[in-house]
Amino acid sequence: MTDLSEFQISKRWPAKTPDKIQLYSLPTPNGVKVSIALEEMGLEYEPHLVSFGTDDQLTPEFMSLNPNNKIPAIIDPDGPDGNPLPLFESGAILLYLAEKTGKFIPSDPASRIECIQWLMFQMGGVGPMFGQFGHFYKFAADKVKDPYPTERYLNETKRLLGVLEQRLEGRKYIMGNEYTIADMATFPWVGTLVGFYDAREAIDFDSFKNVAAYLERCLERPAVQCGMKQPSAD
Repeated sequence: MTDLSEFQISKRWPAKTPDKIQLYSLPTPNGVKVSIALEEMGLEYEPHLVSFGTDDQLTPEFMSLNPNNKIPAIIDPDGPDGNPLPLFESGAILLYLAEKTGKFIPSDPASRIECIQWLMFQMGGVGPMFGQFGHFYKFAADKVKDPYPTERYLNETKRLLGVLEQRLEGRKYIMGNEYTIADMATFPWVGTLVGFYDAREAIDFDSFKNVAAYLERCLERPAVQCGMKQPSAD
């Protein structure tokens, strides 16, 4: 049996099944990317809830795994050369899991790098900009009287949705007919706009018909429905 006691995070979140991938996360748009990937890839994992309500992400134990105090993070007990591998940053984790399993990333070199390109589009654009829009639109509306920040991120959110709308023209998923890690990274943020942020009308979401259909297509996947509930608070 793998011994994960060398990892400080195990003191706060002990591994009951140390031979499984240990997931430290929360069901946020960034967090569910990895739980969805684990479900889609059929990898066994043990989820640990990192509660923002109690500032778990700021504890020394969590920051020993991710000094940037963000979820998700993992420990794969069967990493390269059979050694445990700690990893943070959702995009890096998705890429690692795809390469580990040979699933949900194209094998053709040109298509593979194109898939990574769209993963980076989410990491560098969709996530940060949608998140900033949601912050000012939903959480800081009564704190910031100047409309500029909300309008700035609203316009950028709509621009990025337009990029995605164009990409999805004639395609089921970002890479065509094949669902990939680029989708796992992207659609949770799209869903957050119309769900958690309640911004459907503000962003004129229904005018992005390809994006709206794409979101529904992704949400229908059984592994997605399971992954979006992990880690649970139970």
